Amino acid sequence: MMSTERVFERPGDEVAWDEAVTAAGGHLLQSWAWGELKARFGWRVLRVAVGPACAQVLFRPLPLGLGSIAYVPRGPAADLEDAAIVRSLLEAIEPLARRQGAICLKIEPDLEDNADLGQRLRAIGFRLSPQQVQPRRTVLVDLEGGPEEILARMKQKTRYNVRLAGRKGVMVRAGDEGDLPAFYQLMEATGERDGFGIHSQAYYETAHRLFVPAGRGRLLLAEYEGQLLAGLVAFAFGDMAIYMYGASSDEHRNRMPAYPLQWEAMEWARDQGCRSYDLWGIPDEDEDTLEAKFTERHEGLWGVYRFKRGFGGRVVRTVGAWDLVYAPLRYRLYSGIVNWLNRRQEG
Repeated sequence: MMSTERVFERPGDEVAWDEAVTAAGGHLLQSWAWGELKARFGWRVLRVAVGPACAQVLFRPLPLGLGSIAYVPRGPAADLEDAAIVRSLLEAIEPLARRQGAICLKIEPDLEDNADLGQRLRAIGFRLSPQQVQPRRTVLVDLEGGPEEILARMKQKTRYNVRLAGRKGVMVRAGDEGDLPAFYQLMEATGERDGFGIHSQAYYETAHRLFVPAGRGRLLLAEYEGQLLAGLVAFAFGDMAIYMYGASSDEHRNRMPAYPLQWEAMEWARDQGCRSYDLWGIPDEDEDTLEAKFTERHEGLWGVYRFKRGFGGRVVRTVGAWDLVYAPLRYRLYSGIVNWLNRRQEG
């Protein structure tokens, strides 16, 4: 083991880990609290640092006795242009991953897509994964400047709706743990209406306890005459805030409650020192296609793109998920299953 290698696994390591991740420019999904959240819902978590590079590795068993996947969500937190430190980090992870039966290491760098980065990843043995986990494309809203500057960068209709909701009696407030059952009911209704899966109520309650009291999360609720119309959960880490979960009712949609919710979340993010706000997930299509198709397509993430585009952010595509294979035969079986499932979803 290298003298600069460290595994963070003891109670009390939380602050040191988050400081290391922040110093490396790491993402919220590499934070200690995110690892704790996943650990309480079926994942095994290992945290490894080599010099300035960090990787929070999540493990979950695969079906059919294939072993497990070692997954680094939105990471590692490392300078991927420094081949020596990246190789040292990978060498530190490999024996730990093999002991967990991992067939591959899946990384998902929080870096914008570019050909040079892809070539560097291939040069050290990675291949583009058949299983992309987090959305590759998103909208990042710039929080620099004052409120009027941020509003001015939005599309006119969105700016109008942010202000309209207040005139129509919509009130936005911070929620607490006692509001979570009502928020969860709204999540259930939204998931059923829009056709997406949600976590259990216990998952959202645990996320709230891990992030909100520490000042890294916010539950916001939009109400009209005491009736809950919409809600969201935003998290903050480093200089980035993320819109992570959202739900809305079919009632009083003409009052546009989702717009002031996002605005309040951005204001909260600015108060936490964040410089950008991630609207978290749009269709993985180029901007010309997005702009040409958003009025006619509504499936999947298309249903939210029309809403998110209005906030005046920049469309960003990350480099995606890449696999470093440890067990070639089992990996081929796993890839075949994933490709088959992908074809079924497309069909």
